[in-house]
Amino acid sequence: MRLKMCSIHVKDPAAAHEFYTGTLGFETLLALPEHNLYIVKDPGGGKSAGLLLEPSDNPIGANYMNACHDAGMPAIVLGVLDVRAEYDRLAAKGVVFQGEPTEGPAGTSVVLDDGCGNFVQLHQD
Repeated sequence: MRLKMCSIHVKDPAAAHEFYTGTLGFETLLALPEHNLYIVKDPGGGKSAGLLLEPSDNPIGANYMNACHDAGMPAIVLGVLDVRAEYDRLAAKGVVFQGEPTEGPAGTSVVLDDGCGNFVQLHQD
């Protein structure tokens, strides 16, 4: 068994698609702009899970997305090889972070704002 797809609610799926592909470097798995449907995946062409950029037009999804954001909680965690290098690369592109990378018992991490209603944690073991 493997994870096939998961989703996060976003304010604007097209803008989220641009951020996740153009800024973070994900690849498009499926894009149907006429249906406001975008799915991205890890770069590299492997068999990774899809990430559905779900419209937050459902009140339940919007409430959850907004509550997590208001609390400063990341909606997803992305694994990276080098948090500091990703932080530097993304900061140079204007990505907003909650702070500098920090090291702890579980590894190094930093949290960024995707600009679409979510905080995203970058984590390195």
